[in-house]
Amino acid sequence: MAGPTTAQRGAAQQKDSPARPPRPRPEGRRLPSRRTLIVSGVLTLLLASGVVWALYGSSWLRTEQVRTTGVDVLTPAEVETAAAVPMGIPLISVDTDVIAARLRQKLPRIDSVDVVRSWPHGIGLKVTERQPVLLVKKGAKFIEVDAKGVRFATVDKSPGGVPLLELKPVQSASLRRFGSARLVREAVRVAGELPGGVAKDTRVVRVTSYDSISLELTRGRTVVWGSGEGGPVKAKVLTALMKAAPKAGHFDVSALTAPAASGS
Repeated sequence: MAGPTTAQRGAAQQKDSPARPPRPRPEGRRLPSRRTLIVSGVLTLLLASGVVWALYGSSWLRTEQVRTTGVDVLTPAEVETAAAVPMGIPLISVDTDVIAARLRQKLPRIDSVDVVRSWPHGIGLKVTERQPVLLVKKGAKFIEVDAKGVRFATVDKSPGGVPLLELKPVQSASLRRFGSARLVREAVRVAGELPGGVAKDTRVVRVTSYDSISLELTRGRTVVWGSGEGGPVKAKVLTALMKAAPKAGHFDVSALTAPAASGS
């Protein structure tokens, strides 16, 4: 007698096995409804419109005051007058770059300035003034020269501790090659590299050519510096010479291979 077929055996096994529960269908992320999207868009638009109105249309965020910091020789009133910050307009509308450029143009003593908005009603002017490192005598007045070689102001009285620049270039190939502006920069370079004690005692920086710069110090002392090249090394050599010969009146560091001190 023939046994059960494969199909019959499968049906019997299926009948005997317990029924498996159906797998739950994964629920997808519910998408926002059209109404929700419309409401969200309207709220965003209202919020953006409110911000724009507050910045440009309301009276809450308008320019009402200017504050200046960082001045020394200049006064806050001078700076604020030159800045000409428009008052009463929305603070967001103030062109800070234009104000900074106007200040640098009108007040050459200003080296740099940061113009910043100080919410809710102010403009801040953070000024950095140029500092004189040399003076050029012009009649009874003095022209101040900063560390970049910029002649930025004319004053009636010599600021204390700033040496006088004597620019007396000889008619030579050096002058034709470098020009007086370059010679001024070299003098500034030398003045900036002097040792602290020597800088305080320097009264005159004299330039006759690119490689002929000399100093006049207090107590009648003189220094032949040569060119502006090798300034830091020359400063160290000069300091050593002055310690070794404290009563000398003349020092020469123009040739580093043969520095010299003489006189008393």
